[in-house]
Amino acid sequence: MTDIQTTTVSEEGYASTSEVSDFELSIDATSEQGPDPNSVLVADYASCFLPAFRVGGSQRGFDDLGKLQIDAEADLDDDDDLTGIRFDIYVEADLGDEVDEVVSRAEDICHVHAALREELQADIAVNDGAF
Repeated sequence: MTDIQTTTVSEEGYASTSEVSDFELSIDATSEQGPDPNSVLVADYASCFLPAFRVGGSQRGFDDLGKLQIDAEADLDDDDDLTGIRFDIYVEADLGDEVDEVVSRAEDICHVHAALREELQADIAVNDGAF
């Protein structure tokens, strides 16, 4: 039995529409009709990492991290392949000396992090006590 099923259609050109559950996602390799696939991958990674970070914080006794934000950056080579991803994570709560442990737990929990080859896993900087 399949756990995830999507349908992606391209009528012409380089734009496509993917159906994921009850949602539609428009992606365009030229960034004219939607975000490009690499940008979507980086956004997916960040959107997976934030809840993983919350769970990791909860596992270390931080029941309310408050507002979280990831500013993500990525590098491309001459073939437009991703070569690096960086996250600056802003956390309302003060994590003190638990920052590295929360990040480590989030890395273990985030499914996108686990799916990426090691050299593409994000370099992470946390700014706690933010906001």
